Amino acid sequence: MIWIGVLIVLLTFLAIIKRYETRLVLFVAGVAMALVIGKPLVAIDAFAKAMVNEGLVTTICTVMGFSYVMKLTGCDSHLVNFLTSLLKRFKFILIPGAIIMTWVLNIALPSTAGCAAAVGAVLIPTLIGAGVHPAMAAAAIMSGTFGSTMSPGLVHNPFVAKLANVDVMTVIAGHTSAVLIALAVAAPILTLVSYLRKEGPSAERAGKLAINEQDFKVNFVKALVPIVPLILLVLGSKMVGFIPAVTVPQAMIMGVILGFIVTLGNAQEISKSFFKGMGESYGEIVGIIIAAAVFTQGMETIGLTGALIEKMKESQDIARYAASFGPYLLAILSGSGDAAALAFNGSVTPHAAQFGFKITDMGSLATISGALGRTMSPVAGATIVCATIAGVNPMEIAKRTAPGMCVAIIAVLIVFSLK
Repeated sequence: MIWIGVLIVLLTFLAIIKRYETRLVLFVAGVAMALVIGKPLVAIDAFAKAMVNEGLVTTICTVMGFSYVMKLTGCDSHLVNFLTSLLKRFKFILIPGAIIMTWVLNIALPSTAGCAAAVGAVLIPTLIGAGVHPAMAAAAIMSGTFGSTMSPGLVHNPFVAKLANVDVMTVIAGHTSAVLIALAVAAPILTLVSYLRKEGPSAERAGKLAINEQDFKVNFVKALVPIVPLILLVLGSKMVGFIPAVTVPQAMIMGVILGFIVTLGNAQEISKSFFKGMGESYGEIVGIIIAAAVFTQGMETIGLTGALIEKMKESQDIARYAASFGPYLLAILSGSGDAAALAFNGSVTPHAAQFGFKITDMGSLATISGALGRTMSPVAGATIVCATIAGVNPMEIAKRTAPGMCVAIIAVLIVFSLK
């Protein structure tokens, strides 16, 4: 039974790499493993249970609803353009500055493809206009898209928090140092790559590739709105405690109300946009979690999870490397850091204590590694978005982001090994 389970898992990963519909693949694989053992209804029960996961559904849906309202009101554009105007004044730090800026904005706008589209639409033409090679400009934006690992709205953070029975800000605080080190590694390495390839800001290239920029008058109050919920969550977290504790849904709904007040928008349209974001996030994001729950239940039913746990008990190193390089490699191949990380965190991370790890550490390691792998994937949705804006082949972006992400995953592994 275990070897049949291994075969099904390998076929599942192959299907994900081939870019078949992720939810369908995970669901079918989970049911197939349960069916082999004669208990298909167990997998269906896991589906129903995951549908009403209170901590995950409320967090993810309200964050995405808030994100949709920020797009409708234009507050996200004001934030992006404000930061872009600062970047233009310091052209010598254009590339690392673009990475850091995207990284920061990805916390406020946790959808990777959505952030790449919003930020890339402004920053990529700005970098090209300054003489940066188009592929390098796109790579700079892509290299900052793992900032979402610091967002309470990223699916994995509340997922790990639920497993460890802690609040989401505790999970984020636990891996902040690792993510910052990854950023500190990735930004200089891409800058070095741009220097070696002679693709940095160039007066000659700027003359040929200059673009006509539209004037955009930044409203600083509107620019502040997207980060207000994050400020509230940090100030109300257990580590800071400056204000009473604020839940993610509370912070996001307060942000929506603030966005309405600041923009004096149409209340009916804002309401429609908020609930549209909630609905689409349930189908697109929570749907993957539900399908992953079926997959992990199938692994457990057929006995594969138990066998893996027993093997990992033999060595902490095996568990550590599996949590880091497993999601990392699959994310590179499939373009999604979610499927592998969710599958790992659903099946293995709950047993972290048996390997000598904290649940939050093992879960965060899998989360970060999946994000870094996706950042250097030529088939990731965000890579394709950036490539389209820059007018280059996605593989050209991956070639430039790969060195930084390869070193970053090693640095992250070292940080968690020292804990």
